[in-house]
Amino acid sequence: MSVEITRLASGLSVVTDSMPHLESASLGVWIGAGSRYEKPDEHGISHMLEHMAFKGTKRRSARQIAEELEAVGGDLNAATSVESTAYYARVLKADVPLALDVLSDILSEPTFDAEELRREQNVIVQEIGAVEDTPDDLVFERLHETAFPKQPLGRSILGTRETVRSFNSARIQAYLSRNYCAPDMLVAAAGAIEHQAVVAEAEKRFASFTGPAAPVPEPAHFGGGRRVETRDLEQVHIALALQGLPVRDDQLYSLQVFTNVLGGGMSSRLFQEVRENRGLCYSISAFHMPYSDTGLFVLYAGTDEADAPELMRVAIDQIALATTTLNETEVARAKAQMKVGLLMALESSEARLGQIARQMLAYGRPIPLDEIVAKVDAVTVASARAAGRAVIAGGRPAIAALGPGNGLESAAAIAESLVRQAP
Repeated sequence: MSVEITRLASGLSVVTDSMPHLESASLGVWIGAGSRYEKPDEHGISHMLEHMAFKGTKRRSARQIAEELEAVGGDLNAATSVESTAYYARVLKADVPLALDVLSDILSEPTFDAEELRREQNVIVQEIGAVEDTPDDLVFERLHETAFPKQPLGRSILGTRETVRSFNSARIQAYLSRNYCAPDMLVAAAGAIEHQAVVAEAEKRFASFTGPAAPVPEPAHFGGGRRVETRDLEQVHIALALQGLPVRDDQLYSLQVFTNVLGGGMSSRLFQEVRENRGLCYSISAFHMPYSDTGLFVLYAGTDEADAPELMRVAIDQIALATTTLNETEVARAKAQMKVGLLMALESSEARLGQIARQMLAYGRPIPLDEIVAKVDAVTVASARAAGRAVIAGGRPAIAALGPGNGLESAAAIAESLVRQAP
């Protein structure tokens, strides 16, 4: 196995996957804290910090941060999620030390200049507006708010206009100091790299990230209910969620197979019945989102206002039907799709980097491919059906709908009542 791990005395983990046939490397720093780790008055600060990290350090201006890696043909980016934040780069193998230097610099010595902060607050407010103008994004924010009411897990990663404009340099630095500590961080690299060289760079460049692990966020409590917003749109956008499984649950792979059969692609039951056979929508899908202590089983569709009630009847019927009629052919196809996706990740240093980093955060170790394949292969028709039944029996659904007219409320009510009646 090409994956190697070293845990430094500080608690920082270094994990690498050598791909010697490549000339480039993907590498990054992952922090096991995201928007879920925010206090009530910090809503959006994780994402704000991600932006501000690129806006200048004691050694580099914002322009220099952008130019140094691009001058050698590399690129630099970052992303904030509910439970983690990542800063990553892709460079040629000779420039790995430079990339690690830039990544450590933006996290260890950011200046959080007040004028840069003011400009970036405006940028994020524009980003919030862009989401509000994109209903197939906004409906998922509303869904999370309904599924996890008045909880960090249910809040938008971006924050609100008010909270974003309330942040100052001291508050951002305090959040960084509390959450960006070695026990909750890892340096990961994949591609044309040498493990010990990355370890040596990490020991040198990330020595300042000392301190205890971040406080554990409050447990999630699935709420459920309906949130319907009438908007002047061409389509109704409706999303339904049931409580799913956490990332370490033994039945996770069975539920993923069930979900894939139901709404994972063009051959799925929802696509074939709702779109192909009945023409009730352009877009429909089902997927599962696991978190550390819970999950969401999600159904999403975009359709005409007049078709929304019928679409929800058919979709809920298909979910219930799958719990008793899922068959061997469908399960075999879903398992093949999952395994091919795993194998494809081995062909790209960026995908492999993301894979090993997520595994380290979720399980504390990279999971060998053979181990994952064995878990996928162990899924049976009976276990997939049982996982589906358990999700449906989990309680009241969360439903979010955006669009024109009275069809919204009707479709949401139909979905809620049918889920409760399903076996």
